[in-house]
Amino acid sequence: MTVWLHIVALGLLASLGGALWRVWCGPSQADRMMAAQLVGTGGVGVLIVLAALQDWGLLVVALALALLAALAAVGFIKAQTPDGAGDPEETAPPAGWQNRHATGQADKRA
Repeated sequence: MTVWLHIVALGLLASLGGALWRVWCGPSQADRMMAAQLVGTGGVGVLIVLAALQDWGLLVVALALALLAALAAVGFIKAQTPDGAGDPEETAPPAGWQNRHATGQADKRA
């Protein structure tokens, strides 16, 4: 049984290597972020396999890595939206939108 777990761990490590290569050379920021998500997922898989082989305490590290990967995706989406609200399908705000809010000249029609 442990031989199969080692083979699975090696396969996951190979996918991690490919994902890290994609993070390094990705053509766009979205490709790099998706590869970073794969690193998070593969890392969690490797840690779960290692937990089964050695120490179940590694599951805590796997949980922390999964949480960090999810938060990184949320941060990336918020950084990519025009106003930082997190909805990538919304239209871009009109030019000078942030300047009007910064000076208190916001639209009072609502």
